Amino acid sequence: MGKYVFRRLFLMIPVLLGVSFIIFAIMNMTPGDPVMMILGEGAPAGALAAKREELGLNAPFFIRYLRYLADAFRGDFGNSYRTGIPVFSEIHTRIGYTVLLSSVSITLAVLLGLPIGILSAVKQYSITDQMSIGVSLIVTSMPGFFTAMLLILLFSLKLRWLPPMGVNTWVNFILPSIALSSATTASLIRMTRSTMLEVIRQDYIRTARAKGATERSVVFHHALRNALLPVVTVIGVNFGQALGGSIAIEQVFAIPGIGQLMINSIRQKDTPMVMAAVIFSAFIASSVNLLVDLLYSFIDPRLSSQYASKKRKGKV
Repeated sequence: MGKYVFRRLFLMIPVLLGVSFIIFAIMNMTPGDPVMMILGEGAPAGALAAKREELGLNAPFFIRYLRYLADAFRGDFGNSYRTGIPVFSEIHTRIGYTVLLSSVSITLAVLLGLPIGILSAVKQYSITDQMSIGVSLIVTSMPGFFTAMLLILLFSLKLRWLPPMGVNTWVNFILPSIALSSATTASLIRMTRSTMLEVIRQDYIRTARAKGATERSVVFHHALRNALLPVVTVIGVNFGQALGGSIAIEQVFAIPGIGQLMINSIRQKDTPMVMAAVIFSAFIASSVNLLVDLLYSFIDPRLSSQYASKKRKGKV
């Protein structure tokens, strides 16, 4: 297990390098002059040239990228063009909002998606099953920002129950969490239903019922654990994406998180901030995927036995 974790951590390095090169190239090729955005269009030519030399923008593309990598390996990801402060200082001030929003939304999705998916599988072709499938298909087809605007129109503007934006109190996170969790909940319902239906038709489930096991024991002890692997994958992928920045949701609800930071930085061509935010998001997503893979071994004992057998073979 330790070798597997070390290998996965080592493989993160080329992934992060590839992400950094792609983003650096995209920011270099997109139109716009960051110096012009910093000093303004009316700045004299001498000031523009001096600022461009200060930022190192006169060097060729590959030289600038290699300089960025050299500084990044020393832990220096540069300063923001907009504020002049280290980029990770601003990310540190915003990550708390994104983590809170992501955690609440994924918890809400699990609390709703798993029970409804299990109930749909157990009561296949019933009214409950048909309604859950219909609602999940409708929610899946709706973009997150559209769901967010519908929630604002209903609960904020019409009913006046909840605030439409801001981060002043925990109440401000209710609508964003519902909007962010809607698509994940629908995916969990469909995934849980399909995997549960596949598992409960297996021979060992019929054997458990024939031995007199209660329906609750059959569903939760025998079937659910064997159906959890694809469900955990969906949870991990969506949680990693949310931690990387829920761009649309944060923009709609004016939440100063990582997603909104990336959007504002892209608009102002703040390359150091965009690079740091995207690399940070890629690292978070890779780390969550690793944790999901490790969680597999605790859910399915066959995987943990494979790790143990490989370790024994290595000693032999």
